[in-house]
Amino acid sequence: MRIVFMGTPVPAAASLETLLGGPDEVVGVLTQPDRPSGRGQATAPSPVRRVADRAGIPVLTPLKMKDPELLEQLGGWHPDLVVVVAYGRILPQAILDLPPLGCVNVHYSLLPKYRGAAPMQWAILQGEAVTGVTTMQLVAEMDAGPVLLAEEVAMEPDETVTSLEARLVPVGARLLMETVAGVKQGTLTPRPQDPEAVTFAPMLTKEDGLIDWARPAREIERRIRAFTPWPSAYSYWQGKRVKVHGARPVAADAASGPGTPGTVARAGADGIRVATGAGALLLTELQLEGRKRMPAEAFLRGAGLREGMRFERSPFQAA
Repeated sequence: MRIVFMGTPVPAAASLETLLGGPDEVVGVLTQPDRPSGRGQATAPSPVRRVADRAGIPVLTPLKMKDPELLEQLGGWHPDLVVVVAYGRILPQAILDLPPLGCVNVHYSLLPKYRGAAPMQWAILQGEAVTGVTTMQLVAEMDAGPVLLAEEVAMEPDETVTSLEARLVPVGARLLMETVAGVKQGTLTPRPQDPEAVTFAPMLTKEDGLIDWARPAREIERRIRAFTPWPSAYSYWQGKRVKVHGARPVAADAASGPGTPGTVARAGADGIRVATGAGALLLTELQLEGRKRMPAEAFLRGAGLREGMRFERSPFQAA
């Protein structure tokens, strides 16, 4: 078959590399335009573009998906099938209708759960014991197409987005190859999604990482894992932002009582025990604004944090 691939980040690049090792020809790639990256904010190509360039595959980086010129360029590639993995754009009906065998997508959740841009993060946030990967036919509605294949993956107790992505991406690449083969052979039976079971995983913003200490400790701990590495979970102390990279729920300190949420109940070699809306959270790895991430013990030596001080939700509140 002649395949057009659409994708942008690292997981999509892994799927493209796997697809290039298969029997079908990738005749073109669409990806997001080059964007500033890293500390210096130098313009850099997407991971998918880097793979495509190495393979000598034509690449398009359209700003508008409804541009008639784009449809003409895609038509000139004569694709039998379009494969989409984390492209970051909604495809108009004209593109969905272009390939004779349609458009298929790899999504990193068990649809219909967690439709949207951040399925892995939201699965961790909600404390799911199981997640997985789904391939589906694309339709005009976001992540609503019929399911083609799905595979469950158990969640680890200390799962972060980084660790979960590392396990789901190979599953997605393998399911993609099985899906492409099944589409070519006509052996797959599309299964409609249950509309009653739909949940959403909207795109995260930097503000989502701000810790609300009035939430239960277990929920805050899940948010820390879900927001690593981005947008990161953070709070404020003495007007400076502090990122929390590691924490675990513990029982509230019996000696000092539950305390006001955000208050440091105890600070020692094992970590910084902070009161929350339910239970306490032991912070084990932190990063003060402008400094490297470090264990709580090292953080305490340089920060001057003491029992009774408070983490705040704004740099303008007194700590």
